Amino acid sequence: MQVIPAIDLLGGHCVRLHQGDYGQVTHFGDDPVAQALSWQRQGAQRLHLVDLDGAKSGEPINDAAVKAITAALEIPVQLGGGVRTAQRAEDLLNFGLDRVILGTAAIEQPELVAQLARRHPGRVVVGIDAKAGLVATRGWLETSSMKATDLARRLGGSGIAAIISTDIATDGTLAGPNLEALRAMAEASSVPVIASGGIGNLEHLLSLLALEPLGVQGVIVGRALYDGRVDLAEALEAVGEGRLLDSQQPPFSASIA
Repeated sequence: MQVIPAIDLLGGHCVRLHQGDYGQVTHFGDDPVAQALSWQRQGAQRLHLVDLDGAKSGEPINDAAVKAITAALEIPVQLGGGVRTAQRAEDLLNFGLDRVILGTAAIEQPELVAQLARRHPGRVVVGIDAKAGLVATRGWLETSSMKATDLARRLGGSGIAAIISTDIATDGTLAGPNLEALRAMAEASSVPVIASGGIGNLEHLLSLLALEPLGVQGVIVGRALYDGRVDLAEALEAVGEGRLLDSQQPPFSASIA
């Protein structure tokens, strides 16, 4: 299982939101490049970026930071937030990103997702963010009438590389992942699922291993790493690439690329 550290960008700064609330922002640093390099030095095999400004307004406010991060790192970088047009996706991939993550577009423009997935095999991921089981869009400011599991099923033939499943109620809370919701998403999805939201300690990460046979093959960790509640090297040793490499199995990125 791949453990993926997250950097959430707001106005060029590293932050975290509580349950996706832009009114509850915790500031963690002013140098996202330095933070990205730190995660790479600690053993991360992939970095997850969230453009919070893009998710909320659709404006590319953080592009300078994104370009600087991709130029500085050797590991693959993926980004989500405000990717709602083919041109935006193409621009981001041209910045050097390994993957782009579409969220709102997956429910409003499913044909766009399929088109991009065909054009860029292994480089298009869909983020399904759920509030009480329903898909939330536009930076979690709106909630649709579609069930998250129904969207996962609909995406089965789209050619996407993976689904990032976020339970908004647990995101940023450190209270643990919603295992029931993740199980339902994994059972509904025909592509690998990456868990996101609620990780607060190593035990929470270990709890995800029971879902690995169902297709939960990665986990994004944010606040717990910044707070020091989870040590990245320890997490990698316990559930991540360290063990996979010891057994000479391919890393998660290769399995869905």
